[in-house]
Amino acid sequence: MPMTKNVVAAMRDLVDFFEPYCTEKSTLDQLRQMFPDRSRWQKAHALFDHIRHKTLNAIKQENQLLVAQYAFEEVCAKTLYNVGGHPAPFDPDSPYRVAPKAFELARCLNLDDLEIVRIIAPREPGTHN
Repeated sequence: MPMTKNVVAAMRDLVDFFEPYCTEKSTLDQLRQMFPDRSRWQKAHALFDHIRHKTLNAIKQENQLLVAQYAFEEVCAKTLYNVGGHPAPFDPDSPYRVAPKAFELARCLNLDDLEIVRIIAPREPGTHN
């Protein structure tokens, strides 16, 4: 039977995977620090606002790599806030946008899609589906 991974664990593993390939790591690091501490998840709303500001600047500068990175970070922050059950949640589909944004970032970094699949859909040793 395949293993399952919750969305927070998957986001943590994706952030850990991308971190060595990203030159701007400040908000990746902030996300990483929030994942294990549920009491900090409410702060993900403010982190989203901070990342959104960075995204808008990256768009103005036409830096597609940073746009992809920050889009991934934004959806992680939204998802983290939402799974904490806080008031005024972000869009309820945020968790479903983590994987597509991870694939977009991987492609901008010229990383293999299969690496993302291995992180978000781990399998027990010896299984093929």
